[in-house]
Parts: sequence; structure tokens; C-alpha cells
Amino acid sequence: MTNPTAAMLVIGDEILSGRTRDANMYHLANELTGRGIKLREARVVSDDHDAIVAAVRALSGSADHVFTSGGIGPTHDDITADAVADAFGAAIGIRDDARAILTEHYQRTGLELNDARLRMARIPDGAVLINNPVSAAPGFTLANVHVMAGVPAIFQAMLASVLPSLTGGDPLLSQMIDVNRGEGEIATPLKALAAQFPDLSFGSYPYQRDGAYGTQLVVRGTDAGQIGTAIIALTKLVKSS
Repeated sequence: MTNPTAAMLVIGDEILSGRTRDANMYHLANELTGRGIKLREARVVSDDHDAIVAAVRALSGSADHVFTSGGIGPTHDDITADAVADAFGAAIGIRDDARAILTEHYQRTGLELNDARLRMARIPDGAVLINNPVSAAPGFTLANVHVMAGVPAIFQAMLASVLPSLTGGDPLLSQMIDVNRGEGEIATPLKALAAQFPDLSFGSYPYQRDGAYGTQLVVRGTDAGQIGTAIIALTKLVKSS
């Protein structure tokens, strides 16, 4: 079984300026890994309409699922919904079901549903709403693009609403070993071993701990038996080289 693929699009000037540190990609990667969906690519773009449109079109054509974060709030620079609509040639406007969700929420909280907040009810034609149990304003799915908020707590809640509807693959597993050697010493035999297991992914990550240098070797894949065999071979290789 071929595992589905995914891409992420992080949207916002605050990310690119360093004002805000993105936590959503880390959370998404972990959630997708557990469901057998491979996160293949992540991009960060500014609050620029044309940049968002171009990125959505590129990613939606190269991955089974695209997850966006950011740019669906009530302010003038929240332009993600319009850009995603344009990427698919869809009309966009205030939708009755989204308006009803916001109306109920603001009546309950005693706050005014003003024009700025009503912008969050603008949904592209043909989109399916994504539930937001944290702050009510919904995200949406259009084609294979899942549009969600940038605030981590809301992004995580929206993602939890989306994931059960997606078909995953075999869970992505991994095992690792640490060796007290630099990458340059083990690169050649590691490459040869990786060629013996084409269905697995081999990674090497150098580290420094308490003044000592070493490399963490990671084997990833969907077949636990193959991973175990590869780890044994990798251990023998390290000891003999």
C-alpha cells in the first residue's frame, strides 16, 4: 500500500519576520506520521495574495493533502480564504452556515458580531467547513486543501476534526542508534546499506553532547521487520568499520 502524501503551507509575515515561532508544522508532522501520511514538503509565505495562490496551486498538485495555517482571522491581512478560493477559481462570500456558527458564538459570549468578525464567515463555494471548538470561527476544506487557523491551540483542534476523515496508510515507524563517530566516517558504508533496503529511509544527524561528538542514525519505514533487520545490520556495520 502506498502511503498518502501531504504538504504544509504556513502563511504569515509574523513567521518570516521572526516575531512568531511556528509550532504547527511540528504538531502536524507528528500527527500525520502516526496515521501513515507522509509530510513531503513545507513552505512559508508572506501575507501576499499572489504568493499564497501560487503556493496552493503548486502544493495541491504535488501532494494528496495540503494543510495551511494562518490568515483566516478578522483583520485586513487575513487573506488566505480569498487566495485559496482564487487558486481554485471558486467564488467566495459569507455563507449562511458559517454565519450561523458565529452568530451563536457571539450571542453566547455577549460580544458583537461586527463586520470584521463576520469576515470569518466568508467561505469559498464548494468548501466543507472544518469545526473549530476553541473559538468557533470555522476553517474549511476545498478540494484537497485544508485551511486552518494559525493559533496553535486552534490549529490543533481543527486538525483533530479533519484527520478522522482522511485515509491514511501503514504507520510510519522508526528506530535509531547513536554512534561515537562523525558522519564522514560512516557515510560510505551507510550509503551502501541504504541501497540494500530501498523501501527504508536512512538518516544521519550529528550531535555534540558533553563535549563529545557523535552521530544519531535513524531508520524509517512502514515494515517493522525490515527496520529491525536494517538496525541489526547497521549495528554490525558500525562495529566493524
